[in-house]
This record gives sequence, C-alpha cells and structure tokens, in this order.
Amino acid sequence: MTKDSIKLFMERKQIEISAKRYGIDALSAMAQGLFCSLLIGTIINTLGTQFHIGFLTEPIAVVGSAEYTAGGLAMAMTGPAMAVAIGYALKAPPLVLFSLATVGFAANTLGGAGGPLAVLFVAIIAAELGKAVCGETKVDILVTPLVTIGSGIALSVWWAPGLGAMAMEVGRIVMWATDFRPLVMGIIVSVVVGVALTLPISSAAICAALGLTGLAGGAAVAGCCAQMVGFAVMSFRENRWGGLVSQGIGTSMLQMGNIVKNPRIWIAPTLTAAITGPIATCIFKLQMNGAPVASGMGTCGLVGQIGVYSGWVADVASGAKVGITGMDWLGLILISFILPAILAPIINTGCRKLGWVKDGDLTL
Repeated sequence: MTKDSIKLFMERKQIEISAKRYGIDALSAMAQGLFCSLLIGTIINTLGTQFHIGFLTEPIAVVGSAEYTAGGLAMAMTGPAMAVAIGYALKAPPLVLFSLATVGFAANTLGGAGGPLAVLFVAIIAAELGKAVCGETKVDILVTPLVTIGSGIALSVWWAPGLGAMAMEVGRIVMWATDFRPLVMGIIVSVVVGVALTLPISSAAICAALGLTGLAGGAAVAGCCAQMVGFAVMSFRENRWGGLVSQGIGTSMLQMGNIVKNPRIWIAPTLTAAITGPIATCIFKLQMNGAPVASGMGTCGLVGQIGVYSGWVADVASGAKVGITGMDWLGLILISFILPAILAPIINTGCRKLGWVKDGDLTL
C-alpha cells in the first residue's frame, strides 16, 4: 500500500492518530463513563446509607457469591462504561462500540486499582483495530467483534496488570509525598490538577487513573474549586448569573478561549489554587477518601464535595473516623467556595490595576 492509499483508508475509517483525539477526546469521554458508573454508584450508595433507604442499601442481585446493591451494580460496570465512552469519542461503528464493553471489563478487572489507565490504552487500540476491519468482509458481524474483543482481551492480559501497577505506583508516590510534605505538595497538586481541569483535558480521569485520594485528593479538590469558583466570581461583572452558574458548577474550561487570547487572566485562579491547596493539606487536613474520580471534579455538580462527604461516611462506617466534625465542614466549605470567591477576585483586581486584565477579557 502506498502512503496516499493508507491515508485515504485512515480517513475512510475515521482513524485519526493525534494527541487531541487520544489525549483530549478519549480521556474526556472516559471521565464521562466513570461518572455514569463508579461515581453515580458511589452517590447512590451514600444516599441509601445516609437516608436509610432500604431499596438502595439492600442487595438486589447476586452474581456468584457477590451481592450487589443498586449502586454496586453501577460501580461494577465501570470498565464497560469507560470503554464504550472511549469508543464513542473515537467514532466507533456499532459493532465495535458494543464489543468494547467486554474489552473494558477485561482491562479494568486485570488492571486492578489502576484499571482506568489500562482501559484508556487498551480500549483505544482495540477500537481502532475494530474500526479498521469493520465493513471489510461479508461476515462483518463475526470478524469485527472477534478482532475488537480478541485484541482487547489479549492486550488486557499483556498490558493491564503492568499499566495498573504503574498508575497506582505514581499515585502512591504523589500521595506519600503529600503526606510527607503537605505544604509543598499541597501547592503542586492543587495547581497542576486545577490547571488540568481548565485545560481541554480531563482532570477527573487523571485523578481516577492515578487513584488520587487522601490528602493529595483533598489538594486536587482545592485546586479545581479555585479555578471554577475563582473564574465564576471574578468574571461576574462580565457574565452575571449565567456565567456564575455555568462556570461555578459547570466548568472553568469555558474560559479557555479567553485564556488563549490573554493568558494573564489565568493568574488569579492559579495563584488562588496555590494558596488554598496547602491550607487544605496543612490546616484542615482535607482528604478525599471517596471515589478518586471526584478528586478532579471540584464544584462541577458538587461532585467533589459529595466525594469528600462519601469518604467521611465510609471512614465513620469502617471506624477509621470517629465522626464528622464541625471542623470538617468548615474546611470543606472554606476551601470549596468561600476562599476561592474572595481570593481570586482580589488577585484579579491587582492584575487589572497592572493593566494585565481589561474589561471584556473574561466575557464568555
């Protein structure tokens, strides 16, 4: 095959090998799959426990010797949900898309606690291989699932344990460093994850892939809230209530176009993250012991706060925590809402006085 024929084949199959397709589109879609399975399942379980809802706390299905609640069933589908979401982002045809459910289950199971990273790599390759053969034979209904599932399972057996272990080791190092040096790492984790949230990539998927919990997870929550609430409040004069809601409980990614035009508008929320991160780790000891994906969500749908709360509930149930204290609530509210709403506008006012930020720079 010539170079031109390969290019035409790739275009016809919608196979686009690029950082945007795999590092942004696929990663962001994977995060949505996580939300619709692991995160929702965690929320359902927490609601059932806190409000004593029998239907949500009692097992409704038994598979082998394992009992599943309604939330447990959602959480069990984490791997398939992520893989199908990735396939959707890669524009996979139906036979490939449906076959990815098996691939996701295999990669997530074999990847262990670091399963999300394994799913990302394995699902991308399996999807592209499936797309390449789809529609090329008269027995497509057999060939496409065989190639997609076969390659996905083979890669899961070969790569998933190593990828999962690597992701968890990186996450473990970050969490250990945060426990050991809460001031410095509180700043680093808060700023990096917060910046990732505003960039067109998925901070939630990154936190999930690394299994980021504990103090490091708390710093990540602080950084995300600094970006979302910071941008929402400091741009209120331009965007009013619609902007406050869309950025404050939606996403600060809406400001990316303005950041490209004037990167200095990013100074205030980023410096705010550098301040609130160590306050979270050193003063309030804010920990995310819920689902790791919630560490990278900030105030988006209040998922970050729900994740922290579900972690408190789980810790109390296990005996790791005596009870939820007023200091816990004070820390969560200050870090999530009050401090970003105060600090970011103050810092941005300084940027305006220096002429770095002007009226209209933050208009959505």
